[in-house]
Amino acid sequence: MDINTVNQGVRKNTRKDRVGRGPGSGNGKTAGRGANGQGSRAGFSLSATFEGGQLPLARRIPKRGFNNKVFADVVESVALKTVVRKFEQGAVISPETLEERGLISSSKSVVKIIGDSELPGAYSFKVHRVSEGARAAIEKVGGTIEILPGKKPVVKNKMKPKTKKA
Repeated sequence: MDINTVNQGVRKNTRKDRVGRGPGSGNGKTAGRGANGQGSRAGFSLSATFEGGQLPLARRIPKRGFNNKVFADVVESVALKTVVRKFEQGAVISPETLEERGLISSSKSVVKIIGDSELPGAYSFKVHRVSEGARAAIEKVGGTIEILPGKKPVVKNKMKPKTKKA
């Protein structure tokens, strides 16, 4: 970015172009809209994906596969050192208390405690997941960890397998 292009496109203290005011202005007669057609009419708007009647790119490209990202668990990780900064010793740390203190965005997220920093005292954790280093650090000072249940796994096929007839 250059200093002379910082305000490019920003029309501050400039008058609006007055189109359709005669041939001397350079934008007379058709007012810069060309000749006839849809684009010359008032109220005309065009979709950004419109390709002039050609089959649009989004419809030309084949759609294959399946994306499960929409249904995936949102895992929010919280470091032990941030827990030490935000909570006093002996506190019960759950998704609700973490959301209140602003450490996670939603209490409905899957919460994982990470890190291996030393704790000054015992804490009680009620979370969904704990890293190995965090588990060792918590148990070293006498803290407790309660693993909350997550979503149940999806049953892929409820039908019994077909057996061969003898």
